[in-house]
Amino acid sequence: MTDSPRPRDTRALPDRWRDTLLAARSGAPGPDAGPDPLPYAENLLARWDEPQRRYHTTAHLTAVLDRIDTLAGYAADVHAVRLAAWFHDAVYRPDRTENEERSAALAERALPEAGVGEAVTAEVARLVRLTVTHDPADGDRNGEVLCDADLAVLAGSPQEYAAYAAQVREEYGFVPDEAFRAGRAAVLRQLLALPRLFRTPHGAAEWEARARHNLATELELLGSSPGPQ
Repeated sequence: MTDSPRPRDTRALPDRWRDTLLAARSGAPGPDAGPDPLPYAENLLARWDEPQRRYHTTAHLTAVLDRIDTLAGYAADVHAVRLAAWFHDAVYRPDRTENEERSAALAERALPEAGVGEAVTAEVARLVRLTVTHDPADGDRNGEVLCDADLAVLAGSPQEYAAYAAQVREEYGFVPDEAFRAGRAAVLRQLLALPRLFRTPHGAAEWEARARHNLATELELLGSSPGPQ
C-alpha cells in the first residue's frame, strides 16, 4: 500500500497570519496596537491563489508553516521566520527570475505599514532573499529553519514527491519538454551538490536521505525521458 498525499487545510491561514503578525509587532501585544491584520492576510492569500500557480499555492504555504512549527525551537526569531514564509513566494511568476526580490520588496513595504518594526522587517526581507539559494550561512538559525521548511517537500513519499514534480512541470507548461528537462536537471544537480540540503538537526536526521534519493531518482528519470515525438 502506497502513501497518498495528505490534503492541507488552508482555512486556518487568516488566523495564523493574525497571530504571527501580532506577535511580531514589537511591544504590541494586543490587536489595538496597529492596523487590522485581516486585510493584509486577504491580500497575501489572493496572491497565493493566483491562477498561474500549481505548486506555489496556499497548500504550499500551509505546509511550510507546519514545518516551521516542527522546527520552531531551532529559530532565533520564529515570528520573523513565519512572516518570511508568508512572503517568500508572495510574488510568483514562473516566467520571471526576480520573484524572490520582488517578494522581499513587498515585505519591506507591507510590514512597516502593518505595524512591524524595522529590525524584524529587515530580517524577514533577508530571509525571503535567502530562498534564492537555500544556502544559509553557518549559525544563521532563522535561515536554516526557513530553508529546511521550504525544502522539506523534497523528502516526501514517492507519491508525494511525484505529485510535487508534476505540479512544478505544470507551472512551467509554457516551456518545451526538452528545455524543461535541461533546466530542471540543472536545478536538481545544484541541490545535490550542496554539502547539506538540511541544516537543522531535525531536517538532517529526518529529511536529508529521503530528499537526496528523490532528487537522484528524478534526475535519472529526466535523463531517460523520451524527447518530443
